[in-house]
Amino acid sequence: MRVNKKYSCLPAEEKGIHIINIRAIEDIGYDQHESTLLNSLSKNPDADCKYGLYFRDGKRKVDYILVYHYKKSSAGKTLARRAQQNDASVRSTKQDQPLPGKGVQLEMGESEPHMDYHEDDKRFRREEYEGNLVEAGLELERDEDTKIHGIGFVKIHAPWNVLCREAEFLKLKMPTKKMYQINQTHGLLKKINSVIQKITEPIQPKVAEHKPQTVKRLSYPFSREKQHLFDLSDKDSFFDSKTRSTIVYEILKRTTCTKAKYSMGITSLLANGVYSAAYPLHDGDYEGENVEPNDRKLLCEEWASYGVFYKYQPIDLVRKYFGEKIGLYFAWLGVYTQMLIPASIVGIIVFLYGCATVDENIPSMEMCDQRNNITMCPLCDKTCSYWKMSSACATARASHLFDNPATVFFSVFMALWAATFMEHWKRKQMRLNYRWDLTGFEEEEDHPRAEYEAKVLEKSLRKEHKHKETDKEKLTWKDRFPAYLTNFVGIIFMVGLTFAIVFGVIIYRISTAAALAISSTPSGRSSVRVTVTATAVIINLVVIIILDEVYGCIARWLTQIEVPKTDKNFEERLIFKAFLLKFVNAYTPIFYVAFFKGRFVGRPGDYVYIFHSFRMEECAPGGCLMELCIQLSIIMLGKQLIQNNLFEIGIPKMKKFIRYLKLKRRRSLDHEEHMKKKQRYEVDYNLEPFAGLTPEYMEMIIQFGFVTLFVASFPLAPLFALLNNIIEIRLDAKKFVTELRRPVAVRAKDIGIWYNILRGIGKLAVIINAFVISFTSDFIPRLVYLYMYSENGTMHGFVNHTLSSFNVSDFQAGTAPNDPLDLGYEVQICRYKDYREPPWSENKYDISKDFWAVLAARLAFVIVFQNLVMFMSEFVDWIIPDIPKDISQQIHKEKVLMVEVFMREEQGKLQMLETWKDKDKKKGENCNNHSPRLSRSRSGSLSSCHSYPLDV
Repeated sequence: MRVNKKYSCLPAEEKGIHIINIRAIEDIGYDQHESTLLNSLSKNPDADCKYGLYFRDGKRKVDYILVYHYKKSSAGKTLARRAQQNDASVRSTKQDQPLPGKGVQLEMGESEPHMDYHEDDKRFRREEYEGNLVEAGLELERDEDTKIHGIGFVKIHAPWNVLCREAEFLKLKMPTKKMYQINQTHGLLKKINSVIQKITEPIQPKVAEHKPQTVKRLSYPFSREKQHLFDLSDKDSFFDSKTRSTIVYEILKRTTCTKAKYSMGITSLLANGVYSAAYPLHDGDYEGENVEPNDRKLLCEEWASYGVFYKYQPIDLVRKYFGEKIGLYFAWLGVYTQMLIPASIVGIIVFLYGCATVDENIPSMEMCDQRNNITMCPLCDKTCSYWKMSSACATARASHLFDNPATVFFSVFMALWAATFMEHWKRKQMRLNYRWDLTGFEEEEDHPRAEYEAKVLEKSLRKEHKHKETDKEKLTWKDRFPAYLTNFVGIIFMVGLTFAIVFGVIIYRISTAAALAISSTPSGRSSVRVTVTATAVIINLVVIIILDEVYGCIARWLTQIEVPKTDKNFEERLIFKAFLLKFVNAYTPIFYVAFFKGRFVGRPGDYVYIFHSFRMEECAPGGCLMELCIQLSIIMLGKQLIQNNLFEIGIPKMKKFIRYLKLKRRRSLDHEEHMKKKQRYEVDYNLEPFAGLTPEYMEMIIQFGFVTLFVASFPLAPLFALLNNIIEIRLDAKKFVTELRRPVAVRAKDIGIWYNILRGIGKLAVIINAFVISFTSDFIPRLVYLYMYSENGTMHGFVNHTLSSFNVSDFQAGTAPNDPLDLGYEVQICRYKDYREPPWSENKYDISKDFWAVLAARLAFVIVFQNLVMFMSEFVDWIIPDIPKDISQQIHKEKVLMVEVFMREEQGKLQMLETWKDKDKKKGENCNNHSPRLSRSRSGSLSSCHSYPLDV
């Protein structure tokens, strides 16, 4: 029986209007204003249930929402069926009745026209599943009379007894009545802390949870037998909305639907389209007039606003609303952003040092001095001519900004910074675990994923078909071998594709440089290197952004075909694949410039060619470090501005707009429905589903790589990362509060596999920076020249020392410049950057002894730098304890207090037992000294005397 639920929030007797008559009036086509007027005479039913936050009775809170699609019947058929229904059947639908169960579902099914098989199958599964939820103790209420036509909502409420039962199963730590004093600092530390609190007061969020606490409630895993330990004065607020939704989600996951041999929870039903969505509700609106105060509104004002970018995050309120896992992500992001402040300051100082000393740098002054008249060999065959070294003056001066002795210090500093950051985060994590009552929490094995269960079912059915005895099946490595092989081949192919694209960009650079060299204009020829570098980096950036999205989808597909058993296994495997592919994609062009460009060029007269026509490109006279800096800065800034921020803002807005257009197209609303305020679950349904934290972490981990891996070539990387993260925190916060459906709260005590990835990047950064300093920059050749070859102990003559000579008569046939007199004079000897014997030597153009001396110094520096910095990092790791001393004391204090509570309780029980025993003994003595009529019924009377209950 279908009833207009718009009017079912109040009993029919109170309305004074017959429900079925109102529905008939609407179906026949009377003026809608009449029904609006009739409805306005009664109390607004939507206000009673706070616009979807409560059941229709206004008392039971909605803890979870299930959404499904259904097909509506035509008005004529439903009207004819309604006319046949009697008054008694109408009045039998009571307002306080939860989801009426399978009986009403069947009546609804009878009133509907015949649907196709798939719709019937989905409806039957929903009936069984919802019946099982009711048996599990949940209370359900359905609403199909919404502004979104064809969409039905099932509201779920968990009563008190279910919450208590599940909290005990999940071992949720809840606050007890016992409160204790948190250890406070004394003396000088107390004064310093009070001064710091006064200074930082303007940047603290105005949130009650963020204020420093002096007392804390003792927490203990909830137990129904020990309810007297907990403060149950307000049962409605004892379990907050986050905890309630978590409990309901656990029930939804384990409740099965076994029709047609299916054994599944809510994840399988969502995957098969039985339900289209499942989510907990937000606490209310975050903007608008007359909005009741709620945590969502408070988060929007004090956290998810760009106007509070300078304030600390209210992490405790974030955890209270979204759960520990999301709270830990934003806490980690906040710690990372804070730690970037000292790194940015030191990076700016290093950059300013380079700016201040650029006019005192002797090698760049020699390169810019036109009196030296150093003629360089052509950069390409035929079309390129000889050129003056002084024409590369700007590049040489710019290189000094990033290639100076201070960058070595900065590399060491950043390696120690990474180790300090990891230790600082571990300590912060322990503080949060203590505050959030996660000490001693161990993650239990999760429920199997829907795809895994389906695969196991398919395997067991195959064995049954072969008439084999089957025990409880599980997937073995043999079942997954095709998926493993596909993963291996797929990842190798994707890495090869990345290398191929980088190689293609190299070909573009070489061919474009040759084409621009033919340019008739002098300005075109002079700006060849800058033009080629800039355009190639932009192409790399576009390719990286596109491949990032492609690799993300491919990594998910490769993980899905592996069919991991649990969601945790799925997430870890997905993270590993996505990180591997995105790491290779983002850093391969940078690795090429840092370690391969200019290494395999050859020499004039014996160059290395690609495809027998393209000559390998060379580094600029000032080295490849400046080009590495350009490459790193453009890719880093481009990824942050375009991919991270623009995509994060633009794509959700676009998806929301498309959903709005689809819903608008499907609606055929009358005036009353148009004016009616949407229910909370309707508003939340139009929000974007939560897709997990993997994209958010991945974005920050790649940025962490940019900050640490090549920091020797770009000291300003921490500054740009800091500016990005200040915006990123508020952008992510706004997305979570306003753009996404409320995610299910997940308990977690750490950031999981991401911590190991961060440690791996920190170790790799030491090695890479050692090689960048020794092989990419000119730091080691300068040291070797200064201490081995300099005549007066200065850098005068260094540029000439790094250049070798070439006799132009030794050019291969067809490779000499077409215009040898382009400089206005005939060139006999040209110079090129390398350590080789001169043409007048016996072993002309062979590698000289200077090359081997510099190479030995470079390798020695790598070994010394790597081991020294690794030792210093390990020392920092060892000297800083993972658990703060005050936190370890508080944890120990909690254990002692808990033991005292139980000992006191046990003593109380023993005293009561002894008291009752004494009473029983006195009662027995009184019975023995009783009147003689006791003897007539001795056994009965005595038994009654000794039947005093002794159970505590």
